[in-house]
Amino acid sequence: NLLLEEGEEYAVMLYTWRSCSRAFPQVSNSAQENRLQIYQTTVEIMEPQINKLMQFMFFQRRAIETFCGEVKRLCHKEKRNDLVSEAYLLTLGKFINMFAELDELKNIKASVCNDYSQTRRAAQCLKTHQDMESLKESQNLSMNLATKNSMRDTLRDQLSQVPGHEDLIADVINTCVTMYETRMYLEPTEKYLLVKVMAVGLFLLDSKEGVNIYRLDAKKRINISKIDRILKELSFVPLYGDMQIAPYQYISATPNFDASKWPCCESSTPSPQSNMLPSLGAIRDDHMQYISQLARIHNEFTTTTREKPRTDQENRELTNLALRGLQLLSAWTQQVMELNSWKLLNPTEPGRNKACPEKSEPYERATRYNYSREEKFVLVEVIAMVKGLQLLMARMESVFLDAIRRHLYLQLQELVQVLLRDPLRKAIKKKHDIIERILKAVRETCADWYRGTEPQNDPALHGKKDPEGGFPIKLPRRNTDPSSTQLYMVRTMLESLIGMKALRKEMDPRHLAQIEDFHRLSFFWNYLINFNRSLFNCCDLSQLWYREFFLEMTMGARIQFPIEMSMPWVLTDHILETKEPSMMEYILYPLDLYNDSAQYALLRFRRQFLYDEIEAEVNLCFDQFVYKLSDQIFAYYKHLAGSILLNKRYRAECKAAGEKIAFPPPNRYKTLLKQRHVQLLGRSIDLNRLIGQQITVAIQTSLDVAIARFEAGNLTGIMELEGLLECNRLAHRLLGEYLELNDFDSMLREANQSVSAPYGRITLHIFWELNYDFLPNYCYNGATNRFVRVPPIFEKINKRDKAPSVSPYYVWGTKKLNMSFSTIYSLYSEFIGMPHLRVMCHMLGYQGIAVVIEELLKSMDKFLMKAMPDKCRMHKYEYGSPGILQYYLAMLVDVIQYPDLKSEVFQGLKELGNAVLFCLLIEQALNQEETVDLLHSGPFQNNLPKPFVPGSKGGTKKDPQKDAKEEEKELKVVLSQLEKKYAALQVVPVVKKLGSPTQGDIVSHGDVLTRERLCCGLSIFKMVLDRVKGFLTDPIWRGDGPANGVMNVDECSEFHRLWSAFNFVICLPVGEHEFTVEQMFGEGLTWAGCVIMTVLGQQKRFEALDFSYHLLQVHRIDMKTVKEDNIKGFSLKKIADRIRKFQILNTQIFSTLNKYLQSDDDSSMEHIRCFAPPVHPSVATTI
Repeated sequence: NLLLEEGEEYAVMLYTWRSCSRAFPQVSNSAQENRLQIYQTTVEIMEPQINKLMQFMFFQRRAIETFCGEVKRLCHKEKRNDLVSEAYLLTLGKFINMFAELDELKNIKASVCNDYSQTRRAAQCLKTHQDMESLKESQNLSMNLATKNSMRDTLRDQLSQVPGHEDLIADVINTCVTMYETRMYLEPTEKYLLVKVMAVGLFLLDSKEGVNIYRLDAKKRINISKIDRILKELSFVPLYGDMQIAPYQYISATPNFDASKWPCCESSTPSPQSNMLPSLGAIRDDHMQYISQLARIHNEFTTTTREKPRTDQENRELTNLALRGLQLLSAWTQQVMELNSWKLLNPTEPGRNKACPEKSEPYERATRYNYSREEKFVLVEVIAMVKGLQLLMARMESVFLDAIRRHLYLQLQELVQVLLRDPLRKAIKKKHDIIERILKAVRETCADWYRGTEPQNDPALHGKKDPEGGFPIKLPRRNTDPSSTQLYMVRTMLESLIGMKALRKEMDPRHLAQIEDFHRLSFFWNYLINFNRSLFNCCDLSQLWYREFFLEMTMGARIQFPIEMSMPWVLTDHILETKEPSMMEYILYPLDLYNDSAQYALLRFRRQFLYDEIEAEVNLCFDQFVYKLSDQIFAYYKHLAGSILLNKRYRAECKAAGEKIAFPPPNRYKTLLKQRHVQLLGRSIDLNRLIGQQITVAIQTSLDVAIARFEAGNLTGIMELEGLLECNRLAHRLLGEYLELNDFDSMLREANQSVSAPYGRITLHIFWELNYDFLPNYCYNGATNRFVRVPPIFEKINKRDKAPSVSPYYVWGTKKLNMSFSTIYSLYSEFIGMPHLRVMCHMLGYQGIAVVIEELLKSMDKFLMKAMPDKCRMHKYEYGSPGILQYYLAMLVDVIQYPDLKSEVFQGLKELGNAVLFCLLIEQALNQEETVDLLHSGPFQNNLPKPFVPGSKGGTKKDPQKDAKEEEKELKVVLSQLEKKYAALQVVPVVKKLGSPTQGDIVSHGDVLTRERLCCGLSIFKMVLDRVKGFLTDPIWRGDGPANGVMNVDECSEFHRLWSAFNFVICLPVGEHEFTVEQMFGEGLTWAGCVIMTVLGQQKRFEALDFSYHLLQVHRIDMKTVKEDNIKGFSLKKIADRIRKFQILNTQIFSTLNKYLQSDDDSSMEHIRCFAPPVHPSVATTI
């Protein structure tokens, strides 16, 4: 065993050897100044390693000599008939396996020879180690390292000189075959050891002049057909780390190789280990069945407290369950490792795999591109079963160990105190001294008598029968297990009984069967006693990460492979890329392979640099894992939120049209989001917190994208902005069930940049769009209560930033949802109406609305008044409507022909009107929102609706006053009952009663803010009109005082006269292909004029003295008598119709404005002046 342990150390040294010679500076020529320093440093650095190689060479000699010496001793004539125990034969097999491993490692590791050669050259240049002994050993070491297969050839040569060695080696091979067939192994490495020993053992046996393995087969000393089948089952087995070996290559290298004797191995049929898919169903069934049994035991252990110890039967069941679990874990681990071995030695090619690029590396072809989609899923699932079951069994270790110790103790005592009594009686009776001594030795070695000593009155000790009532034997019950020495001695002594033909003949077959059963079952006892170690070894998948062999093949081109080629990350990334819901729960299990590899690097390899490389890869992989997983989870829940918010009717219509917009398939992210203690390289990682951090950033980015998209469009985009914010809010709420996320409103304020600034991005963009796009480019339509865009030729183009290009999940979730919502919100993109204004109320809030209105008021004080004639009379009716029209056309020709009238004057008035209308509509939208808030908050503020109270049955119509009092009384009673019923909902009284004074003050202030709303008595629009009135203080708006002391009739010095001229121009019909005033300016133009006249108090004068109204009145009188309709190219009838329409519109606007201004003291007072009766000038006298 010491030699085996030493051999393991040298195997680790060879496998983990990294070339140092490539890192050393090279000496270019003999004249180089620092060459001696380079040589000296090289020797100093490499000398410890070279000493290890020298010791390795000495170990080879010593190990081969020791092995051959043992073989020679056992093959001695006097020893040939002695029984060689199974354990000893297995130890010899371990030696053979060690020689094969070391030989293959030495063959493959070219870096060892390179490093030694460079160190030797440096030492020669320094002229050190010049003594003959050192030179000779150095030469021997150089030859040893350079010679391929030196160990196995030397071993075969020395064994061939030992007479009868073939029988012993054949026994070793047969033992391995038997153990393989009867599954007398537990750990995967033991199975592969058996296979390698069979192949190497046959290689050692076969020789040209001596032993021929085919003759041994003919003599039935070995069974080649069985070995052929076994070697086909396992065409490739792990040798060390990522180094694999084909055992059949040893057979093909034998001197007497005959391919016809190996039909299975020579067939082209793929080995069963190359395909794991057919065995998946059986693995699932075994896993489900075992997990069910284990769960029952675990639940019983965790939920109940036992008052009595377990019965013998329960201990037996638990022991068998533990052994069954270890065997299942080992079998599943074997399948994973065997598939990995096949793939490493059979890499894919670009011609067979389209996904494999031409310039891919060998290791990449063996791992990344060598597994199909199904194979990766199978690997992940089986690894998950192995690691999951390992964890469950480790948690029950204390339960298993207690049952195992009690059961093994009882089984051993039953054997030595009960089962061996009859064979011992028979041996004593028939005087079989050898059998008697063996049986007594077994009893003396292991017996634990009830009273501390063996009962001397036992009839079996004297060869006599038991009395009729039987001999009473009471077995103690202890929580202890046999020592390794006891177990070894008992099994070896019992093996001598059943293994030697002479002794078997003397024993009863029934007793032999019992002993053989015990011997077979006790083989696994050592594994059960060391349950924890066996559990780890059965689940060890560390070799899936190691890649020292492939790094050696790169000849220094690679220091380490990227994570894309690493098997743990290949499997993890495969789940992330495919997003397979059934696999998502298993995604953490491939990462557990790093734990196995790290533990192997520290405890078996004992190499810090390997652990550091694993740790570095884990850090990188886990960062990538968290990043990718977080993106997937966010995309999934964003997709889910978008699907929930998508209009159902739209979805149904799309489905009817053949375009299905599906909800995201259910996925098992919830399990991952609950992981707060992921164990990785000894760290306990809170995966929930890490994902929460990434999701918070993603939501923040999504909110920023939503606002940026709004900033890249016009004001109609506010509808989509609200939808995007609601989608993100819903996704935040769905994710908030499992993650600790920042407050959504806080995140929105941060994205809106309104945390410290008084106004956010949304408010600023709304104001910018109102001033530079909405006011100049939209016109109001009172019929639809909407603002629509002016024709494109009149539109002022504004430059905006381009919307950011981001992944679909930052918008609505998927490309289909993005297109769907774009289609839906396109319905709101051609106008601005109440839906947009309601959203603006939500977005702006009171402060934002106040800011926007304040800025609009500042822009209202900009318009022109030019080209107005000094006088324009209202002619008498006798002139007739044609004459009056001609007169107005002549007098207002300057206004009509004014070049900037429509582009400047009307445009300015339209913007003023749009601003006023916006203020009116925003107030209406705000009133609706406030009303809804008040209705919702009513039950919590004791604002109960008035209940219906039916009239009193006894009431009569004779005394209605009395009936009213009774109804009022009943109403009070019902109200008091309702108040009592909903008293628990009253926030203010409840908090003041149960909370602190500070909480009471806070809730009182909140209650006041909830009750006091603008809709309860304040008017934004009235304030706007008052502010507009304050702007019109300049005398130019009111004109000079009237000459007659009453009012100006013919003079055009007041604004209403100016508006009369504008109104006349507005009412003129346009040509066939010209745009009407309504199309260009909408009703905002009319609203502007009416607002100015109303706040100036000129409404009545306008209605009395307006040119257009005067023309309309005259036309109503003479419309039947006038025959001439075309006056200077204008149709009189069309003008009259348009005047009538605008008269109705003006009346409606004036009524709306007066409703808001009627509460003013000035406007509510009636101004009455008394005048003398009119006198004709002919009779007037001057005083």
